[in-house]
Amino acid sequence: MPTNALCCPLQRDQSKPRYDQLMPPHTTRIRVRYAETDQMGIVHHKNYYVWMEVARVELCKAAGFRYRDLERDHGVFLAVVESRCRYAGSARFDDDVVIETHISEASTRMVRFSYEMFVEGRAIASGETRHVFLNRELKPTRVPTEYRSLFGL
Repeated sequence: MPTNALCCPLQRDQSKPRYDQLMPPHTTRIRVRYAETDQMGIVHHKNYYVWMEVARVELCKAAGFRYRDLERDHGVFLAVVESRCRYAGSARFDDDVVIETHISEASTRMVRFSYEMFVEGRAIASGETRHVFLNRELKPTRVPTEYRSLFGL
């Protein structure tokens, strides 16, 4: 169970639906390119973060908005403040990687995306990225009102 900075269990408001109930996980497929592999023929670990970004952008498009529009039209940016990836297996050149992405937590000031990656049904990695909303001056801000429902707010 997640804990806050004081090591006390966080309690989810049971009256609100879970984020993954608001919008089902979005599936993104990526074919492993040769350039993404190392000398052993295994995908280099840095590429999993790139794939998470691709999947996150695709999730946003599926939810009804584009990152680009949020930045250009509203001056709001999603800055990564935390990321993690746990490797459970490996992918190789020409594998079809399936990435399931969903919003696992959100508030008017931040959003957390969770990722599960598979090759032929076999889990190869899981990860999370946490983002804060910043304005053009790179100061914390709130997500614009018209986008809140897209984040389950």
